[in-house]
Amino acid sequence: MADTKEGRKPGILRTSLIGMLFCMIFMLLLTGCGSGVKGTSSEKHEVTTTAGATQAGKEDSSGKTGKTLVVYFSATGTTKRVANIIAEAEQADIYEIVPAEPYTVQDLNYSDKQNRATREQRDKNVRPSIGGEKIDIGKYDTIYIGYPIWWYEEPRIMDTFVEQYDFTGKTLIPFSTSNSAGITRSQNNLEKLAKGGKWLEGRRFSRTASEKEIESWVESL
Repeated sequence: MADTKEGRKPGILRTSLIGMLFCMIFMLLLTGCGSGVKGTSSEKHEVTTTAGATQAGKEDSSGKTGKTLVVYFSATGTTKRVANIIAEAEQADIYEIVPAEPYTVQDLNYSDKQNRATREQRDKNVRPSIGGEKIDIGKYDTIYIGYPIWWYEEPRIMDTFVEQYDFTGKTLIPFSTSNSAGITRSQNNLEKLAKGGKWLEGRRFSRTASEKEIESWVESL
């Protein structure tokens, strides 16, 4: 009887070992399936990120992103409206040039010949300071630059802006707002002050310019 009992023990051990082996294999299979699901989720996230980047700007063979930036200065809100329409039409980033010392209503009172804006426009060497952080223009290929016309020219704070950056390799598209004064004179001024960049012919918009008019201009470029 003792021999019979001892003879059964190896069989019981083998059965237990086989069962444990099957359990381990089953657990490994489950772990492998779980890893596969995580990998699929990660890939989907990457595709979404890539798609989002494509909307902002598609990278070409030269390594450029094709991203667009709309930069503007607006004292009364007129230029801001045009800038927002352009940014929406181009799916572009937008950056407002904010004066370190904001312009007050009195600063823009053109019936007062000594108001701040008029005094600045008389002196081509004036460079009003810009508040806030500088914008990193390195990742942009196309930059719209918008501003109002003051005394037939760009506000001097626009001179401050263009002198701060190197636009080499960028396409620059100016736009302005005014009741009647054209953009040519101010564009020529900015182009002379800027470091590099390919300047396209700009466009002046009146205060009453429609959204469709602005969008049509953007589409024509």
